[in-house]
Amino acid sequence: MLLENHQDTKTQRGTKKFEALSEQQELIAQKIVDAAYTVHKNLGPGLLEKVYEVCFCHELKKRGLKFENQTFFPINYDGIVFQEGLRLDVLVEDSIICELKAVNEVNQVWKAQILSYLKLLDKRLGFIINFNVPTINQGIKRIIL
Repeated sequence: MLLENHQDTKTQRGTKKFEALSEQQELIAQKIVDAAYTVHKNLGPGLLEKVYEVCFCHELKKRGLKFENQTFFPINYDGIVFQEGLRLDVLVEDSIICELKAVNEVNQVWKAQILSYLKLLDKRLGFIINFNVPTINQGIKRIIL
């Protein structure tokens, strides 16, 4: 696999220790990466993000994964619930966030964005997947909180 396998790693941020992802989460992550590879192999770079999103979701469905796309999640801030706080591109199996892109330049704020999404929604794993690259392994960034 082209991506780093974090199954046996432990991360320490401050004083809080994070355990390795479960086998189930790792299996879902592998299926997500496989779906992205399949879409990129069949379509290549240069299309609109929405095209990649519908094809990516189709591939997730073929792999037996449940997902929600373009879903709004409320934000609880200062005791107030804001109904349209976050909009995720794709949430897979209610545990892995996938932010899809189709751009030439990588923006460093995307990593901060997905880290914030993971924290706010109490999730551990996310992917930034940019389909506008020559080979998809250049476009997949795995982020673990």
